[in-house]
Amino acid sequence: MAIEAPLSRNKRNNFYIYMAVCVVTALWFAYDGYLNKGFIAEHTDEQGRPNGTLVFNQKSPPFLLAGALLLGGYLYAIRNRKVVASDDALVIAGKQRIPYDAIDSIDRTHFEKKGCFTITYKTEQGSQTKRTLSDREYDNLGPVLDHLVAQIS
Repeated sequence: MAIEAPLSRNKRNNFYIYMAVCVVTALWFAYDGYLNKGFIAEHTDEQGRPNGTLVFNQKSPPFLLAGALLLGGYLYAIRNRKVVASDDALVIAGKQRIPYDAIDSIDRTHFEKKGCFTITYKTEQGSQTKRTLSDREYDNLGPVLDHLVAQIS
C-alpha cells in the first residue's frame, strides 16, 4: 500500500498570493504611469521630461505581468509533485527513488516543532547523501514518516 504526500496547500496558496501581488502591482503602476494626471504632473519636470519614478511606473507593468505568468507556469509544472512511500522505495517528486535498504538513518528530531525530517541514504554511486522533507512543501508527511520508520526498523 502506497502512502502519498501531495504538494502542500500552503505552497500552492503562496504562489497564488505572489501572482495576485504581481497583477495588482502591475495595474497600480500602469494606472499611476498612464492615467493618473496628478501623479504624472508631480513626476514630470518643467521641460516635460518624466523622472525615474514615472518611467518605472510606465515600464514595469509588462514585467510584473510576465512574472505572474511565470509563477503560474511554474505552479502548473509542479502541481502533481508528491512523495510516495511505496512497498519497496520512497519516491520524491516522481524523479528521485530511494530504496528502503539504501536508507541509513532518519533524523526526526525537528518533526514535531518544525515539521521536517532528514533522510540519510547511500546513492547508487556509493556516496552518502542527506535529503530533508518538510511539511511546508508536502502535506501528509506524518504517515509517510511512520511508514518509513516501520520499513527501516
